[in-house]
Amino acid sequence: MAAVAAVLLTACWLYGLGGEALRRFGKGLLSGRGGMRGKAHAKEMLLEEPFLKLLEQFGLYDKLAMQFNAFHMKLAVLKGRSWTIERSRREAATAVGGSYAALTGGAWLAWIGKENLLLLVGLLLGIVLLCRPYVEARRELERRKRMMVAALPGAISRLMLLVGAGDTVANSFQRCLEGREGSDHPLYKEWEAAAEALRNGQSFSSVMERFNRSCAIQEVAVFTTAILLNYRRGGDQFVLALRELTYSLWEKRKEIARTSGEEASSKLVFPLVAILLVMMVLVAAPAVMVL
Repeated sequence: MAAVAAVLLTACWLYGLGGEALRRFGKGLLSGRGGMRGKAHAKEMLLEEPFLKLLEQFGLYDKLAMQFNAFHMKLAVLKGRSWTIERSRREAATAVGGSYAALTGGAWLAWIGKENLLLLVGLLLGIVLLCRPYVEARRELERRKRMMVAALPGAISRLMLLVGAGDTVANSFQRCLEGREGSDHPLYKEWEAAAEALRNGQSFSSVMERFNRSCAIQEVAVFTTAILLNYRRGGDQFVLALRELTYSLWEKRKEIARTSGEEASSKLVFPLVAILLVMMVLVAAPAVMVL
């Protein structure tokens, strides 16, 4: 069974690659192409291109449109405005290719080692590799949201202080970035892009709407709505409009800090259990050996 599976999976892979791709791959090996560029080229040729054609040929992007669109939206939020649906399709094709490679490798190991259980291991690993990009994107998106919500109350408080001191809302919005230019923090990264758009002469309302879409979280949507409704008033009225918002955001920040602490403590349970098991083995081993 393992032998048949290994041969069939490999034959289908070679057929999907085609003769031209195999010749290009062989030329790349003979030319000594290596390093990160060579690995990326091999990954693109062996995993991405054949399975991209396969998914398009069978129309799986359309049949799984709901799941694929959800995956694309997550990547678009994480990667920025330059991310296209074509690049999401290539990411999905690479995931399918990695899953197929794991299954093929498991089949070959099962054949060589004469252990059919390895074929099941390859199948399970293939399922994990297939689901991994979606799970990682969701996890990274949740992490990004937490970072934004945690940093938003401080940014709004600074904006309120600058407006309360007599500055305009647009200038205050730009001055909130002082000392944070070039930051990798997701909130300040989007904030800096919005401030740059304001300096280029774009209207405040269009910049705020784009800032809202780029951040793509509910808390920023509420913040930008409050700004657009009250930024022409300025002064005390603007500060009062944002003050209630900051109260709820500080509470959310406390909740995020509490949740992060609970998650950190729960993660410590697994190494402690492992250490306990090792200690039990070390203590019990001499008694077992004596018996």
